[in-house]
Amino acid sequence: MSNTDAVNQGDVKYSIDAKGIATVVFHHPLSNSLPGRVLKKLADTITEIGQNDEAKVIVLKSEGDRAFCAGASFDELISIKDLDTGKKFFMGFANVINACRKCPKLIIGRVQGKAVGGGVGLASAVDYCYATKFSAIKLSELAIGIGPFVVGPAVERKVGTSAMSQLAINATEWQSAEWATEKGLYAEIFDDAAKMDEAIDTLANKLADSNPEAMKLLKDVFWQGTDHWDQLLSDRAALSGELVLSDFTINAINAFKKK
Repeated sequence: MSNTDAVNQGDVKYSIDAKGIATVVFHHPLSNSLPGRVLKKLADTITEIGQNDEAKVIVLKSEGDRAFCAGASFDELISIKDLDTGKKFFMGFANVINACRKCPKLIIGRVQGKAVGGGVGLASAVDYCYATKFSAIKLSELAIGIGPFVVGPAVERKVGTSAMSQLAINATEWQSAEWATEKGLYAEIFDDAAKMDEAIDTLANKLADSNPEAMKLLKDVFWQGTDHWDQLLSDRAALSGELVLSDFTINAINAFKKK
């Protein structure tokens, strides 16, 4: 698959059932990685559903039965040649996190497999996250010459500074789904996706019958103290956009792609 093909593949779809349960599904053939185009559609979709009175609760998931999300598209990263393009790409992740944060509907995450980088950011930005025992996590950014600057605030808010720094520093090592549950990223883990889906269905139906205004106010409480994130994540995107232009990072990404 060429760089151009990889960047142009992937999509986001959603549906809303009769009870008001909205399901948002993203996919990409390369382990559900996230090119800028998919990130934009994901942020726009979450924002749109948040404004739709028919939707009572949102389930965020990816396709397939292996990887939940491989994070940033390496093919797009190595095509970045200037700071504006770099910042714009990383703003894609910032916009998804902020869309989740500002969405007045509670978002349930469904993590069926491994999550890397931006995938860990997604799992951190939802309000309640279920996973399978196969859902190990890794913040691999430092290993390719950058850092988890944009997803960092979301991850730190969910698991704390100590756990986030362990992930960020030990960037080549996976942490297990059990570890992620102990740190608070996952509410519960399951032996397989079928059992997880039963739990998601049960919770989503309970929330669909709950008071929408109470859930909105509860979400406001959960995210209290993050009003500055629009600026914070924009500043962080600029940091990443600058680092991705360095020779060190370009060489590291190319070496990583050859593995």
